Amino acid sequence: MAESKANRRISISEMSKWDGNWELIDGIPYNMTPAPSTSHQHVVGELFFALRTHFGGDRCSVFVSPYDVQIDETNEYTIIQPDISVFRNQDPIDEKRAKGAPDLIIEVLSPATALKDRNHKFNLYERTGVGEYWLVDPLNRTIEVYGLADDKYRKRQVFGHEDTLSSFTFSELAIELNGIFVD
Repeated sequence: MAESKANRRISISEMSKWDGNWELIDGIPYNMTPAPSTSHQHVVGELFFALRTHFGGDRCSVFVSPYDVQIDETNEYTIIQPDISVFRNQDPIDEKRAKGAPDLIIEVLSPATALKDRNHKFNLYERTGVGEYWLVDPLNRTIEVYGLADDKYRKRQVFGHEDTLSSFTFSELAIELNGIFVD
């Protein structure tokens, strides 16, 4: 019996021929339009700047979306574009994309992506071994930090806009959140 188009999984190679900005999670395509809001881009920019400043040029690679991450290099049905991804190891990075799980992924929530970020991506990042996952909520001016322990995410802490965020994957990383969010 032939598989219907509605139930057919899309591969990375098929998706690469499409126009626009797409993510693929377990063969299901997600269109990355419309463009993010100003507050979303402000938060992404501030966090990216803080991470690049902290890590400098050589200690870690920090990427901002749109940048393709084939989170499991053996899976031809999943490629994502996290808002920010951080890699300690440079080996999985080539000219087109990173292949492998980042050490840290940051997703900034928006009305269009919140459910995907909290459910599909949360589960994907957990099962593929992303060590730390930040869910940034610009509306409530909070950042939820999750860490992998025994192959499951545990909520480490929720940081508010006046707090200093501390990472547990990168013990020396501390980010003053005052100024990260749009007032």
